[in-house]
Amino acid sequence: MKIGIIGAGQLGQMLGYAAKSLNLECIFLDPSENSPACDVGEVLHYKFDDLDGIKQLFSLTDVITYEFENVPVRSIKILDPNYVYPGTMALEIAQDRLKEKKLFELLGIPIAKYKEINSHSDLLHAASQLDYPFILKTRRLGYDGKGQILIEKEDDIDNAWIKMQDQLLIAEKKVNFDYEISAIGARNVSGETVFYPLTQNTHKNGILRTSRTSLENPSITKKAFSFHSKLMSKLDYVGVLALELFIKGNKVIANEFAPRVHNSGHWTIEGSKTSQFENHLRAILNLKLGNTSSKEYVAMENLIGSIPSKIKQLNKDFFIHDYGKKERPDRKLGHVSVIGKTQTEREKKLKVIQEILFNEAAN
Repeated sequence: MKIGIIGAGQLGQMLGYAAKSLNLECIFLDPSENSPACDVGEVLHYKFDDLDGIKQLFSLTDVITYEFENVPVRSIKILDPNYVYPGTMALEIAQDRLKEKKLFELLGIPIAKYKEINSHSDLLHAASQLDYPFILKTRRLGYDGKGQILIEKEDDIDNAWIKMQDQLLIAEKKVNFDYEISAIGARNVSGETVFYPLTQNTHKNGILRTSRTSLENPSITKKAFSFHSKLMSKLDYVGVLALELFIKGNKVIANEFAPRVHNSGHWTIEGSKTSQFENHLRAILNLKLGNTSSKEYVAMENLIGSIPSKIKQLNKDFFIHDYGKKERPDRKLGHVSVIGKTQTEREKKLKVIQEILFNEAAN
């Protein structure tokens, strides 16, 4: 069985490793000559909007998936929908924040107040409707904190408009949340669904830094999984989907969803009986989904911009993943996962990593 994967970054790489454990072969499509997934399978070097390249990938494989949500929808629509997962509806909605908000509203999933922005006057009106602070975001192609400006007072409006007026925009009330979580689940072709333990996430400058399997809160867990289930059912979704949520008291507020395996689920490689990557492959092949139970207390720390030598020297209690990418500011180069028998043991191991990263940054 051959799996076609559009994109050959670190997510594709990890899907490739999971495929090997299932005795599956992966073929990737990616324009980069030095993509991380080169070490786990053949890479067809075409741009993502090259329809001839997409067709070639389809001709060589039994089923196609993708590792990021900005794949051109047109590239997917030319293929037989019975062999491409997740489907185009999920992809198209995830690419546009306005469509995403409207879907959440349709499903009764709580969200922050928002306004569509098509003009400077729309932005002024949004300020009176949303009140300060609020965030001006691009509707498309925003990730890791990119494509958004925080507007804290009236004087910020003109400058924000000058910077972003040439793009489709949305204004969104800033949520003063207590913490952020992600709900990660998988659904196969037959409709079987599984969920991973909720993950609590910490970001810095819009980039995910730390993920921890959270202590179970039955009320929040029930709401999060209910929202996730509604989303997958409405989209007739197949594969792994991550739903990012804000928690304020006992309120659960949706931020966005990703129709793919997700950075906040990397801990599942060592910390769960079945990783999110294996379950994604199981889902698109309509195999029985694997056990998602976590092993004790798990956490993951992203390695951003550089990987200090001291990280590479850590012992076997630290699960180090180097994606093989060139160093660059704010670039995700790898991650380290840790497992503790207690929450205290997990935090102690996590502190070792964070202190190395802090000292490296200080120097």
